[in-house]
Amino acid sequence: MSSTTESTVRQPIKRGDIYWVELPNRDPRGSEIEKTRPCVVISMTDANAIRRTVVCVPLTSSPEPAPPVAIAVLSAGPDSVAVCDQIAAIDKRRLKQRVGSLSAADLREVERSLRLVLVL
Repeated sequence: MSSTTESTVRQPIKRGDIYWVELPNRDPRGSEIEKTRPCVVISMTDANAIRRTVVCVPLTSSPEPAPPVAIAVLSAGPDSVAVCDQIAAIDKRRLKQRVGSLSAADLREVERSLRLVLVL
């Protein structure tokens, strides 16, 4: 892999990890989430090791939880809300600093909310 496609992250990227992510901000529309913010990785760990992208759910502290679209994830911080309808594939170069990981219980709730939002 060339240096232009390498991630700034050196450790394995695991499902449930929380990273600061530089989300695309060119021409955001309406309620699209932009700027650098924490996101939880939801793609499987094995795929994260070989793919150049990871799938993430952004976290915010602004909206009130509104399940299943926006759910409280206390293990990410007392006011943290996972915005499950803003799921995104992110190039690993956008991952900045790992800041923690979700608890198993919170990760299960994110998974449940994603199944409802995506009708899976």
